[in-house]
Amino acid sequence: MLIPLLYLLICITLICLLLLFPGVAHEGTDLGVELFMEALFPYLLPYLILTQWFIRLTPQKSNSLSRFKLYFKTYGISALGGFPTGAATITYLKKSKQISLKEANILLSICHSPSPLFVLGFVGNDLLNDTTFSWQYLILYHVVSMIILTGFYFYYGKGKIDSFSFSDVQPPKNQNPFTSSIKDSIPTVLVVGSTIIFFTTIYTVVMHSVKSFFPDIHSGVMLSIAAMLEMTNGLKIGQELFTGQPTLLLVILALFLTSQSLSIHMQVAVIAKSEQLSLKPYILMRVFYTLLIPSLYFLIFL
Repeated sequence: MLIPLLYLLICITLICLLLLFPGVAHEGTDLGVELFMEALFPYLLPYLILTQWFIRLTPQKSNSLSRFKLYFKTYGISALGGFPTGAATITYLKKSKQISLKEANILLSICHSPSPLFVLGFVGNDLLNDTTFSWQYLILYHVVSMIILTGFYFYYGKGKIDSFSFSDVQPPKNQNPFTSSIKDSIPTVLVVGSTIIFFTTIYTVVMHSVKSFFPDIHSGVMLSIAAMLEMTNGLKIGQELFTGQPTLLLVILALFLTSQSLSIHMQVAVIAKSEQLSLKPYILMRVFYTLLIPSLYFLIFL
């Protein structure tokens, strides 16, 4: 009962802010559209189509070795494409009955990582002018994830999947894999675009209203709001605030890259719910990663 009331309160508050600052909301929407069309859409759409096409051209059989390959192929696709490529791939595998519901729930929580192009390009080159942190973070993140994925396979997949009968999955007759890949990629792109534009607009309005009502608010609070709503803005503001404190800055960047933001989690949630996947393992794994990865990064590299 409390959660619906909280959602209602948040919704009413945001509507009031949009009505109070319509010009700022328009600027935020324009910024979100520009960000999506120029920085994300040209890369996300072709990559989604190619990965969906690749999955369709490599159907799986119900044996232990092929499931091991399927797990790591799915992880590789998500690692290269970044979120929400993993969620889109997993929902397709569940829809085509190549994996079970339990497998999909767990894989959704593991096959979720930032794009290496984003970490190396935006974080490494643009923010830090050095890709050392980016390589260290990516290696650490994927080593931890592959250890967890291997553990899941040996604990659940190897012992139980063989007894779970899946017929060999082939594309339906008279359905071109490439054409169906395009059709299935469009809803994912629309979800990503909608959430980015929405949260960029909300971020712009919230930041403007907070500064209007509380001009002396602490910069740490502003950083937390920015990172919670939109990860990219949180990373940029964090770099501006802690340039003179390199150790703290790197820990903050690792924290934001691991915890991500509401915008990203909403993308995954909308895609996952199309196949009725549970978000509980995903949420628990995000909390676990958020505690583990920055701590390991500090202990190993700093």
